[in-house]
Amino acid sequence: MRQMRWQSLLIALVGVVWLAIRPSYAAEYRPLPPPPHAGLSSDWLIYNRAQNRLTLYLSGYHQPRRAYYQWVTLQADKPTVISFTAHQHLSLFLDNKLVYTAPAAGSYRLDLAKLLPLSSAPTRHLLCIWHPEIPPAYTSFVDATPLHVTKATEAVAPLLPQERVPGHHNAYVCFLLLLGLLYGGVRVTYRPGFSRIYELKSFLSSSADQDFLIKPTATWLNLALILVFSLSFALILVAVHTSLQDALILRQIFNVPESAIVVRILLYTGLVFGFVLLKYPYLYIMGYIFDVIPVVTVQYREFVRTILLIGLVLPFVVVLYLTLNVAAPVTVLWISNGVIAFLLLATVGRIALTLHRKSSLLNLHLFSYLCATEVIPLIILLKLIVFAY
Repeated sequence: MRQMRWQSLLIALVGVVWLAIRPSYAAEYRPLPPPPHAGLSSDWLIYNRAQNRLTLYLSGYHQPRRAYYQWVTLQADKPTVISFTAHQHLSLFLDNKLVYTAPAAGSYRLDLAKLLPLSSAPTRHLLCIWHPEIPPAYTSFVDATPLHVTKATEAVAPLLPQERVPGHHNAYVCFLLLLGLLYGGVRVTYRPGFSRIYELKSFLSSSADQDFLIKPTATWLNLALILVFSLSFALILVAVHTSLQDALILRQIFNVPESAIVVRILLYTGLVFGFVLLKYPYLYIMGYIFDVIPVVTVQYREFVRTILLIGLVLPFVVVLYLTLNVAAPVTVLWISNGVIAFLLLATVGRIALTLHRKSSLLNLHLFSYLCATEVIPLIILLKLIVFAY
């Protein structure tokens, strides 16, 4: 009897404890799992052939690839708009199916959700960006806010600030301001020499003994102007001619991340500045080989004057890029190609004309020397910069 009483008491105690604990479970806050991220992330994958699987791509550790992968969560009725910069023939794949190919080099906006069949629930898909020849600019692939289409009945507020496509506009604007300050400072400091270099009348003169061609070239004024020209040329190469960074030799020697925009501008500035300065010893060596040393100094002075004069147009190309690249990237690319091609061709033509006034180009040694020092480098530069697409 007593044992049954203890059992009843124990059962009652357990029931009371269970009733006391049960509300706490009901009132306990349990956060829901976060919804799957829709859109792109900054982490990309590459195919590891040895392990036959996708691994995380680490910039600076892995070599650039022609294909990058990423898992994305998409839903057909929910827009997932991305923006990116692409070279011609860049292709996008979803689950190993080709969904888009860039018809030309430029900036693009694409809704990935429209490329899927109708589905009621969000599902994961494997996105692949691939180019047949060069590594894609994977860092330019970012989420973009879908463009809002304004109905005719809605009132549009005037002069509203528009959202810009993500980029490095602030860096380009700062370097443009620096270019203006440098040009202004050099002009104020070296006013007579500055006017002599940029005098169009003297440049178009047919006289063989022009003032600039008989002045020393290694002056502080010329070095300062060559540095400013190098900076303006580097801005165009980094902003517009992005294919130059995909050149195999440059990528192996100077492995600079695409996000380090300031470092790349300074690197290209140093490369252009070194190219201009090292051209003189190259001309002297070739002049010694072809036995035309007397024309080396005149040729180099004409080269420096021509690139400095035509180089005044380069900052305006950068301004054009900042203004129209989002709306008309192909137009900006064509204009930039035209300006650079004119700079290179006009420099070679002007040098050939100046040397012809000194000695006839019918001279086989002089003609061969001109081909070795100007024509062949011209073809290489045109292929690297202008005809890279």
